[in-house]
Amino acid sequence: MKFAIAFLACVAVVTATGYHKTHDIKVADKAFLMKQKFLFEIVYRVEDPLMFEEYIAMGKQFFFEKDHYTHFDLYMEKFFEAHKAHALLPKGEFFGALVKHHAKQARGLFNCFYYAKDWETFAANVAFARMHFNEGMFVYALTLAVIHRDDFHGLVLPAIHEIFPQFFFNSKFVMEAEKFDYEMWMKTSLYEKEYMDVYHKIPSFSYGHGYEQGMGHGYGKTHGHGQTYEHEFGSMYQSSDYMYMKDFKTWQWWKLMGLGEHWYSESNYILRENIHEYNQESNWLTMMKDVKKFYMPVDYSRDLYLYNEESKLSYFTEDLGWNTYWYYLNMDYSFFLDGKTFGLQNDRRGEWWLYNVHQLLSRYHMERLSHGLGEIPQFSWFHQIEMGYDPQMIYYNGIGYSYRKNYYELETYGNFEMLDKITGFQRRIQNIVELGYYQTTDGDMIDLRKPESIEIIGNMLQGNVDAIDNIFFQFWYMLAHMYFADTHYYQMEVYPNVMLNFETMMRDPMFYMFYKSIAQVYFQFMHHLPKYTKEQLLMPGVTLKHVEVSELVTYFDLVDFDVTNMLNGKMVFHEGQFVWDKSLFARQMRLNHKPFSYTYTIDSARDEKVVIRAFLGPKFDEYGRMISLADNRMNFMEIDEFTYTLKTGSNLITRKSTDFAWTVKDRTTYTELYYYTMMAFDGKYDYPLDLTEPHCGFPDRLVLPMGWKKGMPMQMFFMVVPYMAPQHEQFSTFDYTYSCGIGSGARHVDSLPFGYPFDREINEYEFYVPNMYFKDVTIFHADTMEKYYNYKEYSNYGHFDYSFFNDYYTKYFKL
Repeated sequence: MKFAIAFLACVAVVTATGYHKTHDIKVADKAFLMKQKFLFEIVYRVEDPLMFEEYIAMGKQFFFEKDHYTHFDLYMEKFFEAHKAHALLPKGEFFGALVKHHAKQARGLFNCFYYAKDWETFAANVAFARMHFNEGMFVYALTLAVIHRDDFHGLVLPAIHEIFPQFFFNSKFVMEAEKFDYEMWMKTSLYEKEYMDVYHKIPSFSYGHGYEQGMGHGYGKTHGHGQTYEHEFGSMYQSSDYMYMKDFKTWQWWKLMGLGEHWYSESNYILRENIHEYNQESNWLTMMKDVKKFYMPVDYSRDLYLYNEESKLSYFTEDLGWNTYWYYLNMDYSFFLDGKTFGLQNDRRGEWWLYNVHQLLSRYHMERLSHGLGEIPQFSWFHQIEMGYDPQMIYYNGIGYSYRKNYYELETYGNFEMLDKITGFQRRIQNIVELGYYQTTDGDMIDLRKPESIEIIGNMLQGNVDAIDNIFFQFWYMLAHMYFADTHYYQMEVYPNVMLNFETMMRDPMFYMFYKSIAQVYFQFMHHLPKYTKEQLLMPGVTLKHVEVSELVTYFDLVDFDVTNMLNGKMVFHEGQFVWDKSLFARQMRLNHKPFSYTYTIDSARDEKVVIRAFLGPKFDEYGRMISLADNRMNFMEIDEFTYTLKTGSNLITRKSTDFAWTVKDRTTYTELYYYTMMAFDGKYDYPLDLTEPHCGFPDRLVLPMGWKKGMPMQMFFMVVPYMAPQHEQFSTFDYTYSCGIGSGARHVDSLPFGYPFDREINEYEFYVPNMYFKDVTIFHADTMEKYYNYKEYSNYGHFDYSFFNDYYTKYFKL
């Protein structure tokens, strides 16, 4: 299967985006660029017929013969048989990665991509699948293949939200994008601008801005998160024009600028947090100058504050970065990929998956505390789910996603056979953990009272093929998600539901309730392990004397997401070459934070290599009561870990949030990546492999919860531990600036358990040692739209204010 992709070594090259550190990077050659071009074009407008003539010719046949593959298995054979019998999931139907029959067929298609013996076989199969197989299944299998093939190192696909924007934006926006017609837009843009709001004559007064007209003499000043302060006005105030803003939320910024939810032509740069790295770069300016850019403001759910209190968190639960992180985690460690073949066991795949569940729940809990919501509710199959959810999404075939009403009863589905299997699986896992051992079908006894046994528990809970009894455990996880979606075990064609795909399920508040029940098994396992003693936690000769933390500030910024794949207009070709002359962007508010830093003061009695860890956690519950460390350890989220060689004496170490190896900034957009590829293909640009961020990184901007304007009290925990080398040391071919190193065994800093020392229960009399340090911190939230509450301060009313972006970048982004 392996064949070489040639690169030119290039030392200390600064990429087109400018932000990568100067280091030895690899620049793509012509053969690599040909493959990259193919991948970008094959998923362009994937739900529409394929329009590239060369790929249509390439995909005239699908290779069914075994000699075209390095490995041939039962899944591939069954896939071929289903194709011949016209029994595959039809094009245009909803694809669910957690629907049993869909997953089996996707596994067969993936194998045909992954085990293709050469590029020619792979490309022909991909082109054929693009034209004839279900679109969702095709993208799922192709993404898995690109991530996991060893010979595809450096090749990328567009982000999943750029391939299928329908999974990340509400139906109103999707329908507006899919009916976008450039010629019609040119005509309508000549008409008078439409205003969504109406002018009112109201008294002007010293408060000056942001008021919402009420009943009688009352007026309310509406702030970004629905807090309203009532005022009474007397006759002494003078009258002035005022723009009436209905139900303003922070992410409905366009109302304050006098814009409607329409498509606008845009010739300026694309908005993102690191825009300063692009808008002055000559290659970027050259290649993007002829692209007609259109943007449209995008809201989150329409019924905020009406459906239930969980809707307050929609800006977070529907965040693209938040959802894509979970999607790619489950692509990197897909439940049907075995650890031995794909090297996933090198990464401690079961423990890593389970630890990510725990960390995501901790992060979500902190965001809940920002709104006074407290603990994640307990999940039960036999009690009402208080919080319903309406995704307000539409699949690309025109069918809307199903919703769940408030106070929903899961067991009323009536499929008690499936429910009994799911609950039986859960009871058995819990019983195994309590017993402390598992007896295999061969009679072998596996000890579950050892720390390393968490890998076994993680595999069971994910239901992956590495589970010790995969016949029994493998499908419980899939069945649970099918039950949530009211999908029968043998059903092929199903209605769209967010719980059936990894990229959409984190939008639903029930996700966090259900996965909390999974995390509780993790804590149940840890309960039976002995607590760490002072001797185990202590690092003799090392004292963490002090940590100074800079100001922690969050705010909402603006970003443009590339949704060009939803264009339905005629594709343009010039001399056989595709002309990408128009791009659509969804302009949306999202949570971000000002870069922060902390400075360690560490005394060491000797030179020694160590690992330094940093955690963030709550200090008080939703009622303002301090949480004991024994109860609070499950709420801490690890935000940083790195190796460092201490020198004898005092060590002063400054660590910036931009240094975190596990976080990433915004990925380069689909449009830009395609243009960079074509420029390099034409010899006008050196295409570096670190042009875009790794797909597996957690969004840097979501490290901190939103906090409060007056300051939300939190705490940070720091610890220095001796360096314990991982089983697989990092090797030269793994570069985290563009690669995830899946299966390399080099992803993790050391061999300690994930979450150490909070992984086990805490004896507070034994826990505190000199190489630890707790720090009280405060997270402030700054309202970046505050200056627009007074319309008099905004002279460019009816147009997007680019100075806004530049101003808050200067104020919030720079250290």
